[in-house]
Amino acid sequence: VVTVTFTEPLLGTVPKDPEVYKTFIQGKAADLGDEDAAQELATVASAEEKGWTGFHQKDGCPVLYDYVVKGFFKEACGSLRRVPGTKSNKISAYKKIIDGLVFVEPRQIRLDLNGGAMGTLERPLRAQTAQGERVTLARSDSCPPGTTMTFTVTVLGGPVTREILEEWLAYGRFSGLGQWRSGGYGRFTYEIGA
Repeated sequence: VVTVTFTEPLLGTVPKDPEVYKTFIQGKAADLGDEDAAQELATVASAEEKGWTGFHQKDGCPVLYDYVVKGFFKEACGSLRRVPGTKSNKISAYKKIIDGLVFVEPRQIRLDLNGGAMGTLERPLRAQTAQGERVTLARSDSCPPGTTMTFTVTVLGGPVTREILEEWLAYGRFSGLGQWRSGGYGRFTYEIGA
C-alpha cells in the first residue's frame, strides 16, 4: 500500500469541455472497451470552456485513474535509466514490463483534500508556429499541497522489486503527476507499507 502526499499543487489533466473529452475517449474506446469508455466519460465535470482541465469525479471527490500512476512509473523508469548506479539503469524493455507485470489498484484513486479546497491556476502557454509565436491561456483545477491518495501496487514478478518501486516513487520529489510537471507542479512524497 502506497500513500502519496502532494507537496505542490496537483493540476488536473481532463478537458472540461465535454466535446473535447468525448472525442478523445472515443479514440481510446477500442483499447478500453465500450463500457469502460462510457464509465470514464461519465466522470468528467462539464464546463463549457476550451483550455480548462480538471479531474475525474466520483461521489463528488476528485480521482485519478490507475493508468496515471503506471504512466508515472514509466516516466520515472525512463528517466532514471539514464542515471548510472540506479536500479532502473539495468531494466530493459521497461514499458512492456510495467504494462504486463505492475498493477495499480483501485481503478479510480480518490484524492483526499484533507480539509483543503480545490483551486484554479491560469497560465499562458507559448508555442512557436510557422506563423510566429502564439500565446493561449490555459486554466487547470488544482488540488492543494497536503492532498493525499492511497493505492496498492502489485508486481507479478520480473525485475521490478520493492527497491525499484521506491526508486520510482522517490522520483516524485523532482517530477510529479498531473499537468505542468516541468514547472514543479504535482510533486510528492510517499510512504510505502509492508
